[in-house]
Amino acid sequence: MTNPSELVQTLRNTFNSGKTKPVEFRLKQLKALQRLYEENTEAMIEVLGKDLRKSKQESILLEIDYLINDLRHTIANLRSWVEPEQPPKGFVNMLDSLYIYNDPYGVVLVIGSWNYPIQLTLLPVAGAIAAGNCVVIKPSEVSSASSKFMAETIPKYLDSDCYRVFEGGVAETTALLKEKFDYIFYTGSSQVGKIIHTAASQHLTPVTLELGGKSPVYLDKSADIKVATKRLLWGKCINAGQTCVAPDYLICTRDVRDRFVDCAKETIREFFGSDPKQSPDLCRIINDRQFQRLVALIKQHKPAVGGNFDASDRYVEPTILTDVDLKDPVMKDEIFGPILPVVTVDDASEAIKLINAREKPLVFYIFSNNKKDVKLLIDNTSSGGVLVNDTIMHMATDMPFGGVGTSGMGSYHGKYTFDTFSHKKSCLYKDLGILGETLASSRYPPYSDRKLKFLQLLLKKRQGVSFKCLSYLVVFGIGFASAVGCKHLLETKNFLK
Repeated sequence: MTNPSELVQTLRNTFNSGKTKPVEFRLKQLKALQRLYEENTEAMIEVLGKDLRKSKQESILLEIDYLINDLRHTIANLRSWVEPEQPPKGFVNMLDSLYIYNDPYGVVLVIGSWNYPIQLTLLPVAGAIAAGNCVVIKPSEVSSASSKFMAETIPKYLDSDCYRVFEGGVAETTALLKEKFDYIFYTGSSQVGKIIHTAASQHLTPVTLELGGKSPVYLDKSADIKVATKRLLWGKCINAGQTCVAPDYLICTRDVRDRFVDCAKETIREFFGSDPKQSPDLCRIINDRQFQRLVALIKQHKPAVGGNFDASDRYVEPTILTDVDLKDPVMKDEIFGPILPVVTVDDASEAIKLINAREKPLVFYIFSNNKKDVKLLIDNTSSGGVLVNDTIMHMATDMPFGGVGTSGMGSYHGKYTFDTFSHKKSCLYKDLGILGETLASSRYPPYSDRKLKFLQLLLKKRQGVSFKCLSYLVVFGIGFASAVGCKHLLETKNFLK
């Protein structure tokens, strides 16, 4: 077993050598990672099948191609991302140069999750590599086949002096977290997220926590109920509901609920046939502990749809519960399975109160064609993100993805992953010329009201300079420069005398 202290020290020595900083080196590693995905697609489909019985389509679209497309975007744009940014300047810095450099943090730890074991582990790893860091990669031990695949395959493609896979369970992860990292990125449950945050705080290590929570769905009568039902149940049933952004519970009026249940029966039959257990497109629950937890939730209710399960196969049928009280266990914690409780309200305002009485979700789904109500719902709730008239598909964008409150902190995807693993280092180059020094001289003692007023003028924040004022500024600049120039000439003349 690799010693955590030795592992981290090895990577720190590599980082301090500067090996990972050149853009060409980063691009070489990212292209090698892309080859890993392309050359091992069948192997990844196989291990995902072993861990979760994922179908080929879900394995490719939601894990493998997702990673490849993210890498293509990163490789195509990395040269521009690493360039220092030049923020706007005020009057006080008009002769100076302002830059914001993208510095790598150093040695970072990425802890993956078991539900999308390859994607959720290696997507942030790619961003950490792109930003110039060394990386300790910790796959989830729960998805053992995927973890073993990464441990055996990654060293064949990536530089082992810079990037290492660290396998193990709770004890090994606990030991690893005692080490000092420069950044920690964790994907998983809120409960473990608190442990990660506590461990990171011992070294004041910054973290990104991609957690979860009970993501609500609001559905009203203005939506196309049939289409909405398909999109909602697709989002609920992919990976057997074991998705951090899966719709967790549905909020609607009673009449919409009844129409939804009727459509749901038809949709589930259309998706998975008359016996969903026989469908090759429905995943299985990851392990017995998670299976028993889900079964316990079902047994407390009389399902309106589904409700069947099989322990020998860790199979849970897509299930809809309508006899739900807000105090029931199914409404307390994130479900993380193919179970959808339905809660009835009278209108959007009541839905807002219900949502705001609970922890802030990772995403809020709204199905409605009523623009006034959609705006009301968005403006008066807090969530990691919002998706209107669909589920899950916001993950296919390059917008920042992340939670708020107990659903997480920090964000990633696209350039935001690069930014997450980059420290924004501000750098100011001051002008040392005579004009710059004359402008700056009012800060020196002895102080006076004249100096104070001049400094206040220079430091005053402005909305921007219009073209109407440009001519006055030009005249002011020429006059100021001429005055300084004349003063300098007179001083020189007197000196020569």
